[in-house]
Amino acid sequence: MPDPLHIRVKHLARSLGFDGVAIARADEAWAAGDRLEAFVEAGYHGSMEWMETTLDRRKAPTAMWPGAKSAVVVALNYGPDHDPLQTLEQKALGNISVYARGRDYHDTLKKRLKQLAREFVAESGAEVKVFVDTAPLMEKPLAEKAGLGWQGKHTNLVSRELGSWFFLGVMLTAAELEPDDPEADHCGSCRACQDICPTNAFPAPYQLDARRCISYLTIEHSGPIPAEFRAAMGNRIYGCDDCLAICPWNKFAEAASESAFHARAELKAPGLDELAALEDATFREVFSGSPIKRIGRDRFVRNVCIAIGNSGEGALVASLLPLLDDPAPVVRGSAIWALARLDRARFATEKALRMEPETDPGVLAEWMTE
Repeated sequence: MPDPLHIRVKHLARSLGFDGVAIARADEAWAAGDRLEAFVEAGYHGSMEWMETTLDRRKAPTAMWPGAKSAVVVALNYGPDHDPLQTLEQKALGNISVYARGRDYHDTLKKRLKQLAREFVAESGAEVKVFVDTAPLMEKPLAEKAGLGWQGKHTNLVSRELGSWFFLGVMLTAAELEPDDPEADHCGSCRACQDICPTNAFPAPYQLDARRCISYLTIEHSGPIPAEFRAAMGNRIYGCDDCLAICPWNKFAEAASESAFHARAELKAPGLDELAALEDATFREVFSGSPIKRIGRDRFVRNVCIAIGNSGEGALVASLLPLLDDPAPVVRGSAIWALARLDRARFATEKALRMEPETDPGVLAEWMTE
C-alpha cells in the first residue's frame, strides 16, 4: 500500500535537497493577518508602500488564491562557515549580510520548488502555485504553523535543527494534505537578539520597527540615511545579521551544503575603497546574479560611504574625493558626511572649493547633521 500523499510529498522534497519540509492548512483563520495589519497601522513598514497596498491579499493565503487548501513549506539552509559578527571588527572592510554573499537565493530556491511542484502535480493531479518571497504571502507565519520553526523575538523564523540560517519557499495546493503540528516558541527569557540590535529596532519582543532596522535602511530605503542611524551602521553595507547571528539556537546550525549559497570570495569582506570606486556598469558586472544588484549602484555606494565615514581610517579619505562630484545626490551627500567624519579640515576645504549649497542645492542640508 503506497504512503499517503502528505508523506510522499515530504519524501519528494527531501530527495530534491530541501533541508526541511512541513505542511499547514492554508484555508484556516490565523492571527498573522491581524498582526500584519497592526504592523502597517503603526507605520513600522516605513517606505515599503507595497506592504500597505497588498495588505488585504497578505492577510491570508486564501485571499490571494481562494482555492488553496494546503501549504507545503520548505526550508533550504544557507548557514555560514564562520561567525559573521567577526567582520564587524574589520572597519576598512564592508560587511554584507550572509544571505547575499552567494548567488541570488530566489533563483536557486524557485528552480527547486518548481521541480517539486511539477512532480507533485504529476503524481496527484492537484493544482499548485509556488512562492519564493516575491508575492504577497506571509511565509514565516505559514512555516511556524507548519512546524518548521517559530517566529522569535526578532520576528524571524528559528529552527531547533537549522538555527536562523535558512530560506523559505511555499507550494500552495488545492489538495487537502494532512497538516503537521505548529512549532512551540522556544525563546524563553532570552533577549539576546533585542539587546544586540545596533539601532534598537525592536520596540517590544516579537515586534520590529523596520524604519530603525539596518537591513531596511541599507536595502529598502532609497534616500539619505537618517542621521541618528549612520554611526550605528558601522561597516554594514548591505543588510544586518546581528539578531540572527547571536541566537543561541545557532549552535545546531551547519554550513550550507548548496554551493550557490557559499560566499563568493570577493563578497566575504570586500575593501571599502574598491567598492567606493564602482561605476554603474562595473557594479552591475560585479553583482551579476546577486541580490545586491537590485538596490542599484547609487544606493549601494551611499552605504559604502557611510561605512568609510565610520571606519576611522584616514587613508580612505582619498576614495571619497571623487564622489564629491558624483552625479547622484545621495552619493554626493553621503561622501560629504563621511569626509566630515574622517577629516573636518579637508571637508571644510573641499566645501569651500566646490560644494557650496548654491551649486549643490539640498545635499548639505540633508546630510550634514550628526
